[in-house]
Amino acid sequence: MSEIRSEIIDTGIPKLKSARIVIDAPAAKIFEIIASPALHPKIDGSNSVKGFNWGPERLSLGAKFGMRMKLGIRYKITNVVVEFKENELIGWRHLGRWVWRYELKKLSANQTEVTESFDGRPSPFQWWLKAREAYPFTEKAAAKTLVRLKKHAENSN
Repeated sequence: MSEIRSEIIDTGIPKLKSARIVIDAPAAKIFEIIASPALHPKIDGSNSVKGFNWGPERLSLGAKFGMRMKLGIRYKITNVVVEFKENELIGWRHLGRWVWRYELKKLSANQTEVTESFDGRPSPFQWWLKAREAYPFTEKAAAKTLVRLKKHAENSN
């Protein structure tokens, strides 16, 4: 069996890092996983999302949710959903203003292309993103997250 890999996309925009993968599952099933913050630690490829702290079971536009994180140090962060289109698009941000975005494109009834992006353009904290080497880190983390999302979606009922 070959190793599952996602594709890192050259967006042509230095502050927008993306990866994509094809998942053998309906878009609605994949969207349910992404829209469930309690599942984020299971699919996170950055190894920084440690747990769901508070918020709704399912995300929607304007929903706020808290996560337990670890990136060098342990901390808690509050996110808000700023982009939402059922089974197609979901994106959230926190006080740093950068956006984590998932875009789902139905290829067939049981196959979906998923693109995950880290969009740093809205952030006024570019110095922080540069100091943390966030752009190269998040590009790889998104690619790893998509592989974990694919495994979860294809292997769960």
